[in-house]
Amino acid sequence: MEMPDWKAKELTPGQLSERSGVAVSALHFYEREGLIESRRTSGNQRRYARDTLRRVAFIRISQQVGIPLAEIREALDTLPEGRTPTRADWERLSTSWHADLDRRIEQLTRLRDNLTGCIGCGCLSMNSCTLANPHDRLATAGPGARVLDVRLRR
Repeated sequence: MEMPDWKAKELTPGQLSERSGVAVSALHFYEREGLIESRRTSGNQRRYARDTLRRVAFIRISQQVGIPLAEIREALDTLPEGRTPTRADWERLSTSWHADLDRRIEQLTRLRDNLTGCIGCGCLSMNSCTLANPHDRLATAGPGARVLDVRLRR
């Protein structure tokens, strides 16, 4: 597909898909979910404002770090209507997630560093489990891993 002129103010679904690396079906899903919007031409074809590229990139990056679509939508809903979001707008959005991302990084680091050791699952099948969790005493704390309790979603 031929890319639009860099000055083009609107993109077709195919152009937005190719430029963003997101399937047209995903763009339609994002639109149904209220994450992006389009206008319809007189021939009922979708057209996306060029700044939708930044919104789609923000959605994809946010999803890749585990932020749920509902939170992404809430964040995007704070952007001003009728004008292209500024650098300050995007900085405000990303800053609001710093603490959560720091928590996720810390959890992933713990997971990476401790996954081969006891995770407190109660299996008692490894030599170290009998030392770290004798008689499955961690069962009183609830189901699942107790020593390495990693939750990547809120």
